[in-house]
Amino acid sequence: MKLGSQWHPVVVSKAVSEFLRSYLTVVWFGLAAFLVAGLLLGISALVRPNNPNREKMLTYESGVDPVGDGWSQSQIRYYVFALLFVIFDVEAVFIFPWATQLERYAGFGLVEMGIFVAILLLGLVYAWRKGVLRWV
Repeated sequence: MKLGSQWHPVVVSKAVSEFLRSYLTVVWFGLAAFLVAGLLLGISALVRPNNPNREKMLTYESGVDPVGDGWSQSQIRYYVFALLFVIFDVEAVFIFPWATQLERYAGFGLVEMGIFVAILLLGLVYAWRKGVLRWV
């Protein structure tokens, strides 16, 4: 750091130095990953054949010739099932780590997870009774 015309060294503790050195490894690996990815993309752009034609520019739908308009409106009933899927998927994200630590939290954790699952099941029963899950 320069104050006036004199230079004063910045003193960093050994713990901070080790902390920054551990992140320096991550930075090096990140730079190496970007370098390798850029190098591979550059090489592939240089060696690939470039023969555009009308056939190659057509839309491709999983090996089937496209039929009809490319845009279609999805019905709102898919939204409810997607929302329920997300809710129960998040439930699974909470239950799996909890199950690995079940012995650690004993009764309290069991009661807490029971309340969590009961609230979700109550919402599912409510949706079922309202007829939201009826497809037709």
